Formats: sequence, structure tokens, C-alpha cells
Amino acid sequence: MAKSSTVLVKLVSSADTGYYYVAKKNPRKMPDKIELKKYDPRIRKHVLFKEEKMK
Repeated sequence: MAKSSTVLVKLVSSADTGYYYVAKKNPRKMPDKIELKKYDPRIRKHVLFKEEKMK
């Protein structure tokens, strides 16, 4: 079987709360790092989440 073309990435809050989301990403279609504005429940606001590699 062929390997999956998607990889799991961790979207970490830029508010330094330690909260993160896990998302799938196709590196062939989107080679640069993802930055999304999402909700951080620890500070109850929408903040910027930046991509990091999963460990």
C-alpha cells in the first residue's frame, strides 16, 4: 500500500497558554507553515495558532 500524503501537525497558541490543536496537512499542496486564527478556551479569545511538528 502507498503511504498517506498527509501529515499531522500541531497548531500551538501564540498566547503561550500551552493549548494546541492537531490538524492534517498535505505538504505537497501547502509547503509553508500554517498560521490560523482559532479559539483558545484558556483565555477565551481568538488568537493566532502557528504550526509545529508533532513529537
